[in-house]
Amino acid sequence: MERTDSEGRGPVRYGPHAPEPGLPVPDELGAVLSAAAGLVGPEPPGGGPELREAAVGYWWRRGLRSRPGDVVAASGAQPLLFALLGAYGGDVLMPRPCPAWWTPQVRLLGRPAYHVPTPAECGGVPDPFALLETVRRVRAEGGRPRLLLLSVADDPTATVAPPETVREACEAAVAEGLHIFSDETWRDTLHRPHDTVLLSPAEMCPEDVTVLSDLAGALVPAAWPVAVARFPTTEQGAARRARTLDILTALGAVVAAPVAAAASHALDEPPVVSDRTEQAAALHARVAAAAHRAVLVSGALARPPQAGCHFYADLGPLRARLAERGVNDSMELEDYLTARLGTPVPGGHRFGDELGALRVRLSTGPLLGANAEQRLESLGAPDPLELPHVAEALRNFGSAFDELR
Repeated sequence: MERTDSEGRGPVRYGPHAPEPGLPVPDELGAVLSAAAGLVGPEPPGGGPELREAAVGYWWRRGLRSRPGDVVAASGAQPLLFALLGAYGGDVLMPRPCPAWWTPQVRLLGRPAYHVPTPAECGGVPDPFALLETVRRVRAEGGRPRLLLLSVADDPTATVAPPETVREACEAAVAEGLHIFSDETWRDTLHRPHDTVLLSPAEMCPEDVTVLSDLAGALVPAAWPVAVARFPTTEQGAARRARTLDILTALGAVVAAPVAAAASHALDEPPVVSDRTEQAAALHARVAAAAHRAVLVSGALARPPQAGCHFYADLGPLRARLAERGVNDSMELEDYLTARLGTPVPGGHRFGDELGALRVRLSTGPLLGANAEQRLESLGAPDPLELPHVAEALRNFGSAFDELR
């Protein structure tokens, strides 16, 4: 998010990356990548057999029956979503707020992007009635709504949509002839996995849902770009997959062979990988809960974080105190908190929210430690909140919000 005043405020190239866990790579996974470093042949567009077979196994264990011929892989979620949007066509609807990288892909294709409000209890999934109203309005204005993007485990809100909300939204979308893209990047980062029910739209509407997952959400580091998509097992799904492969080929968005080897290993979920995923989710849950409490004590609003390594806060109740500091919109709030906390704090305008709303996404990764050694110590600690570096980071975090009370 580095930028200078002369370059303007808020362009896409200075926008936020997806939240990152901030933890070092497990040695076993790093060894797989190193062992494959000598591979000189490229992966085929859409991923080689080993990578696609591993993705099939990953989804099979989550109740989503798949075949290698239903799967594609690409060098990151952004080019994969771009190719999917190009293959399906039509205007795109998405919840407000939504992941920061969704809207730029739609606009690069010259498509309209319509944001739909979410229900009070969660983000990531549009309110069913608002969705129906938006579809009808767009059609009345001559638009062609064809696609709905949603995320049941959401960035930026860190909420998990209740199954009944997912069901109602999907039924409304399918009834209006929309195809659904379900971004399930954060499904393996639930803070309370035994108490949280996550329903994939593909479980209830198997012929109308394409699943997308950026493996950097839980399985591999962000520096190893790889994402996978699962198409419906239908004739139309096969045709859309073929078109997606055409676009990925034209983009050159193929997975590097060493990254493909490491991603295949991660998707197989050996104990080292699955244990790290569980430990990281538990660590972020503890730290996020503490940071969330600090935000609420200040008088700001935030839904309790349920997944990932981030949460979304509304500082609207603190508007008067922020105005005293020259903060009147989410761009100014982004600048203020980024400087105050010393880490990027993207404003809500980057997630499709109104500029005047004082909302930000707060990440827990920077609270785990200043270097790899401290973060590993946090990961292995019985109570990470008692570690001096975590406690100090949380004090500094809390003081930035206490000042606004």
